[in-house]
Amino acid sequence: MKHITLFVAMLPTLALIVPANAAPASVRTPTADLHIGKLRDAALNDTVAYDIVEGLTTEIGQRLAATDAEARARVWAVIKLKSLGFSNVHIEPFAMPVWVRGAETAEIVSPFPQKLVLAALGNSGATPAEGITAQIVAFDGLAALQAANPAKVRGKIVYVTHHMAATQDGSGYGFFGDVRRKSPAIAAQMGAAAIVIRSIGTDTSRAPHTGATNFGTNPAIPAAALSVVDAEQLDRILKRGKPVIMKLILTPQLSPNGQSGNVVAEVPGRDPAAGVVLIGGHLDSWDLGTGAIDDGAGVAISTAAAKYILDSGVKPRRTIRIVWFGAEEPGLFGGLAYRDKHKDEPHALASESDFGADRIWKFDTKLPIGAEAVRNRLTEALAPLGIEPGNTDARGDSDVGPLVALGVSGVDMNQDGTRYFDLHHTPEDTLDKIDPVQLRQNVSAWTAMLAITANAPENLIKTPGLN
Repeated sequence: MKHITLFVAMLPTLALIVPANAAPASVRTPTADLHIGKLRDAALNDTVAYDIVEGLTTEIGQRLAATDAEARARVWAVIKLKSLGFSNVHIEPFAMPVWVRGAETAEIVSPFPQKLVLAALGNSGATPAEGITAQIVAFDGLAALQAANPAKVRGKIVYVTHHMAATQDGSGYGFFGDVRRKSPAIAAQMGAAAIVIRSIGTDTSRAPHTGATNFGTNPAIPAAALSVVDAEQLDRILKRGKPVIMKLILTPQLSPNGQSGNVVAEVPGRDPAAGVVLIGGHLDSWDLGTGAIDDGAGVAISTAAAKYILDSGVKPRRTIRIVWFGAEEPGLFGGLAYRDKHKDEPHALASESDFGADRIWKFDTKLPIGAEAVRNRLTEALAPLGIEPGNTDARGDSDVGPLVALGVSGVDMNQDGTRYFDLHHTPEDTLDKIDPVQLRQNVSAWTAMLAITANAPENLIKTPGLN
């Protein structure tokens, strides 16, 4: 809190400081710098983002992809975006499978009978209604499972544990997340009856973490995640050295015939040839909580920032396109649908907010040759918010990543992820977990980023083979 207060006090002065490596005077003016600073500072008092995420989580709640709840969320989004004054508001539907949760229980039958708390993983197969009862075979990590003799696994309930720790940048998720993403398919291929994993989380609670898995061409066996503390309980039981028998009931349903969609809105620009700045987050959520941090906050932050540009009275050079992506959680369906529909349009830049609502501490860029001055201006404008420049290999978050992978320029606004995986994909992902002060810092940073990138005089559209 002290750091935020100090930065706010310093903003009027810092907004006018020009670093030694700043862009040449020919492409920037004191008036433009002052305009960016004023927008950034005004956004530190933002109420739009909280209003969006509060309304979405209260009036819609959970928004499982391709369900009626997500459809209601799209209708809600259209009404909200129109009320905020955006143009060209519409839905771009697409077809996809729909998976819905059923009953989910687990208990140790022997040697120490007791109930455990778990949640089915997205795309999990189902047990019979009466469940299955089988011996557990345990593995410490994905590599141990991959190296196992299939004869040891066949007909048993596989259990995979791991040791994920909290990090500011959330980097552990890439490695440890493979326990959820890959282990079920491997267990299915080896003939396992079912699989349970330790939740991909860093908390110490009985809130299990769901999330998607992908069986590929393998049969979809029952697959679930134990809460972290229940997984640790199972670890202790297994260490007693006696055979452990589990009864598991999971009854999800999967239908090939579902529909989702992306909700699109724009702040029209004055120079179509300069390309589109694509921003947003994903509208869907898992069904255990109300999707406040994942990703109600993301659509709220990016939309509130665009609202400041819209209301500034200065039409941006580039059109700002806001997309509330559908069906990100079960497999990036919205981002891939957007890429396929819009990949031939000139995109100047893509950026997404999908890592909660805690403060932004770093930004990464991926810009064409000749646009280095844009990074310099971002460094100057974001420094008063405590945000430092990072690498020059921005990847884009999940929904805009497919476009960035095609060569579109990107800016990644990196939020503090220290507590993100305490809440991610759990029943604890609710509105009370959002810190309004940190949320406003996000909006302020995004407002400055948009003011710079949407108006940059430099070319941001990459030329294939040249930059």
